[in-house]
Amino acid sequence: MKERKTSVFDGLLADNTVLSSLMVISPVIVCGDTLRNAAALIAAFSVITFFSVMISSFVPRKIPYAARIVSYAVISSLIYIPVRIAAGEFWPEAVERIGIYFPLLAVNSLIVFQTEARFFRMKRTNMVLSLVFYILGFDAVMLVTAFVRELLAYGTINSMMTDTPMLISGLGKPFGGFIFLGMLCGIYRKIRSAAGHRKEEEQEE
Repeated sequence: MKERKTSVFDGLLADNTVLSSLMVISPVIVCGDTLRNAAALIAAFSVITFFSVMISSFVPRKIPYAARIVSYAVISSLIYIPVRIAAGEFWPEAVERIGIYFPLLAVNSLIVFQTEARFFRMKRTNMVLSLVFYILGFDAVMLVTAFVRELLAYGTINSMMTDTPMLISGLGKPFGGFIFLGMLCGIYRKIRSAAGHRKEEEQEE
């Protein structure tokens, strides 16, 4: 069986950060229960991750691996400071609700792990495109999760009341987020597996 070729678009669907790699799942499970929380997390995650990886790409490869990882964390922490201040102005209640999971975005897996494992092995143009799609992959999962959980748990969409006939309050809790994300991962992997089999059959014909 031939190995699947990697693509700069993988992070959005084929190798989604959350659904495929199970990275950065804590904010989605614990805080992805409303669209306002999602908006704050998406903005912070996108800005911190993009600029941290881009700036970290200039760290010399001659430096020992452990020192490089520490330098990536320092860079992302410095970027986190202005992002946290700005988020507090736009989404003060959401940032307060998110709590400790907000600063944890500064050391997310895309910065700490994927930098060395994937991004820094690419040409710069491909690296930028791949990074953008990995970020969009997280953003998409966060939006879908927050929309469904807020609608079914609280009967609201972006804090506006709806006529939802039945509420499932447990979806607003972390255990509800864990169950929903698990179901979403199962559906995603089933679809990806079916698509992979179809491509193999087409190639054999």
